[in-house]
Amino acid sequence: MDIPLLPDVTIIFGLAVVVILVCHRLKIPALVGMLLTGVVCGPYGLGLVRSAHDVEILSEIGVILLLFTIGLELSLSDLSRLKRPVFYGGTAQMLLTWAFFFTLPLFALHFSGGSSVLLGMLAALSSTAIVLTTLQERAEMEAPHGRVSLGILIFQDLLAVPMTLAVPLLAGRTFGFTNSIVFTVGKGALVLVLLVVLSRKLMPRLLLAIVRTRSRELFLLTALGICLAVSLLTASIGLSLSLGAFLAGLLLSGSDYREHLHEVVLPFKDVFTSLFFISIGMLLNVGTALEHVWQILAATALLLVVKAVMAGAATRILGYPTRTAVLVGMALCQVGEFSFILAKAGFDRHVISEHLYQKFLAASILTMVLAPFIIKAAPRVSLLLCRALGARETPLAPPVPGIKDHMIILGFGAGGRQLARAARAADIPYVILEMNPDTVRNERKKGEPIHFGDASKPGVLEHIGVREAKALAVVISDAAAARRTVEIARFENPALYIVARTRFNSEIKALLELGANDVIAEEFEASLVVFARVLAKFMVPRDDIESMAQEIRREGYRAMLPDSLASMAGVAPDKSLAGLHVAVFTVAEGSALAGRTLEEARMRRAHNLTVAAARRGEEFVPNPDGLFLLHPGDRLYVMGTAEALKEGAGLFRSAA
Repeated sequence: MDIPLLPDVTIIFGLAVVVILVCHRLKIPALVGMLLTGVVCGPYGLGLVRSAHDVEILSEIGVILLLFTIGLELSLSDLSRLKRPVFYGGTAQMLLTWAFFFTLPLFALHFSGGSSVLLGMLAALSSTAIVLTTLQERAEMEAPHGRVSLGILIFQDLLAVPMTLAVPLLAGRTFGFTNSIVFTVGKGALVLVLLVVLSRKLMPRLLLAIVRTRSRELFLLTALGICLAVSLLTASIGLSLSLGAFLAGLLLSGSDYREHLHEVVLPFKDVFTSLFFISIGMLLNVGTALEHVWQILAATALLLVVKAVMAGAATRILGYPTRTAVLVGMALCQVGEFSFILAKAGFDRHVISEHLYQKFLAASILTMVLAPFIIKAAPRVSLLLCRALGARETPLAPPVPGIKDHMIILGFGAGGRQLARAARAADIPYVILEMNPDTVRNERKKGEPIHFGDASKPGVLEHIGVREAKALAVVISDAAAARRTVEIARFENPALYIVARTRFNSEIKALLELGANDVIAEEFEASLVVFARVLAKFMVPRDDIESMAQEIRREGYRAMLPDSLASMAGVAPDKSLAGLHVAVFTVAEGSALAGRTLEEARMRRAHNLTVAAARRGEEFVPNPDGLFLLHPGDRLYVMGTAEALKEGAGLFRSAA
């Protein structure tokens, strides 16, 4: 059977594998690799794909599934937790960026009003996929700039759908009330009310019935069916398919099966969204881009600089310091995935010309290629910029009078809260420094000695008494800020005890060299916990395990290298005990053991089993003697080989 589209899809995926592998080696996101794949195999590249229009139709499914997963990922609880970054920061960033890129084309370049409005919307959006993926890889999602970036990206995702609805209006094709934006919004609200009613009355029962079947295939079909059905419903009344997909995801985001829904849809979303980005790359006319290369480079530079400044200004409006503003600005300076959808819709409806569309595609793809490198360089740039502004910038933390021999806690996340709780219990004076203004305001109301400020500035540390402090605990997720803080604190107080927490082993050496007394690496400590539990399973004595763990901690990261473990060669598990296991059995009513003593049960002599301990209600009996009388309901901790435990399990069961 001849399938005309099959050769094109085969070429696309085969080429995508090669391009994305190269991008992976160069530390470039896969999304950029997909765009480049489209450029190479498209009609303006090597012309390898004959049915570009058919590929584009398939890619529309990717847009639907992309919006469905965005709706699933957003929930009312997420919006509540990040409400200031989402609504205040997001509004400021979108308005500032849109205003600049609307004003410049309209007045300086004399574009039409519709084109200027659309260009402002295109420039205001940033790449959720690139930013969040990069921040997660760098373990910076819980850092202040990570939280602010996430909040602004959520707000952009929320506005993406209304922007899509606005594109037909910009084309000037809406006449009368039936085609007005008011009526469009009214129809959307009516559909939303209908879907809310169905989601509360019908969806829970339907999903529960589906889950009870334990059929992954049926659950997948249900998820895709709901997504496509709601999309068709909105399309049938004149709204967009993408709006229906977003509404379907948003309504299901409150379901008990939200994570499972996301999991089963994700592979399909990834495949079809890949086709969407590849199809966008196919639309780029390489020849046109080369003819106007200087204009495109200028547009790229303008996008990167202006977007960084506007996102940074929005962060400052939220009350965050300059360093965080620089990090957020550089994280959000690229053009987003949804901008391609809006640009395509605007081009199809003649809001923007093909000439302008091609220039926008080229500049946008270039900003995406550069984005990971810009985010990586952001900590160093922010440090240089803050040093340049340091003489003019006033420390934000208020002075703490009369405090000495205290502990400074840098960061008030989960680790900082535990430290503060322990310090209160031990009656140790402490001061907290935090860069989230909302956290500072809320915790100060509760009586916490918490202050707002950037610890990478010497003036801030001086205001909280770093020279008189006895200890500094650095428990923040921003690795660059942690290094700078340790360096400053050691310079200000050579006698200060500094302990720093980091996520990766690679940070240990740098922090120690900068002056930290101890560094606790989450990756390192997690490996030690696994190491200890595995050795315990093989009956290595507890004292030996603790000795080995302490030796590894003393040697630090170098201890993970093979040579450093040579000194431990004398510590080895007793292979004669390696086959022993411990199991917990409950004495059942009517079993062979109920009402008998351990001596009468002859478990050791007849069954090669040893009772190490017993629990009866709240009473725990270690190493019970032979006269211990077994009652129904007793839980016995029994040691033996796997075969002996398997054969002896029947002794504990009821004979009936």
